[in-house]
Amino acid sequence: MGVLDEIVSHKRTEVAAARARRPLAEAVSACRGLPPVRDLADALRARGPQRVRLIAEVKRASPSKGVLAGGLDPTAQARGYAAAGAAAVSVLTDLKYFQGCLDDLVAVRAAVDVPVLRKEFIVEEYQLWEARAAGADAVLLIVAALERAALVDLFHACAGVGLSTLVEAHTAAELERALALGAPVIGINNRNLQTLETALATSLELLPRVPAGTVAVSESGIFTREDVERVVEAGAQAVLVGEALVRAADVAAKVRELTLVPPHPALSPEGRGERETSGRSPGGRGEGETSGRCPEERERRRARSDGDGAA
Repeated sequence: MGVLDEIVSHKRTEVAAARARRPLAEAVSACRGLPPVRDLADALRARGPQRVRLIAEVKRASPSKGVLAGGLDPTAQARGYAAAGAAAVSVLTDLKYFQGCLDDLVAVRAAVDVPVLRKEFIVEEYQLWEARAAGADAVLLIVAALERAALVDLFHACAGVGLSTLVEAHTAAELERALALGAPVIGINNRNLQTLETALATSLELLPRVPAGTVAVSESGIFTREDVERVVEAGAQAVLVGEALVRAADVAAKVRELTLVPPHPALSPEGRGERETSGRSPGGRGEGETSGRCPEERERRRARSDGDGAA
């Protein structure tokens, strides 16, 4: 069993528990009267001299790297991204593997006016209503995580719920499935979700196959201006970046770097926002601090601590 298989198996159990706590009818009811979503595809199309758009990610941890920014403040981080010019904000809502939650999405939605993407392992329609109720404008659909019929059903269900989509592929065969949907935004994930190995070569191979008129996004393994230049040359109109941003010493400078804004001539290469820190950013605290954790994570740790004390 690969990493993605393990995550999807756990996600199905997690969604069943969420549905038991909050029935589908309640989630649907919570979406009534919500304003229209912000269009992700429109936000990601470059304008004027701008060559690339950025989806900036709020991300505490990952299965491949462990804790990146354990005390990250989602609200401050997202505001920093938007103020610096990010076109959209992605929010990890998976708790077990990424230390995220829906409360992070709610907080980010209230903090920014750009489109907000729920970055999650979507396996059931229930999660779409959860996302919409929490304020998401778009959701991620991972081709590798879904059978052919389920992918088609969820893609069309998104339209019914009122959500935009980012349909993600890692191989040529997955890209063909994404294109067959007619998805307006397609992501090329440079990370193999089964092995967690990452290579920009994936984008360099697959991006030229995305037809004109479809917004092509390169995801994962992007850290520097040079990385962005390479995928843009291959056909990317946008990039999705998490780790490099949550570890950045200067988030605004890093956003400018990743959107290919020319550096200020007075700055040396060391001052162009390419420096990184170990799990600390203007929007968060060090890795060992916990005040920015999701409420679910704090409750889980508190329950574990109480249980240890009782023993």
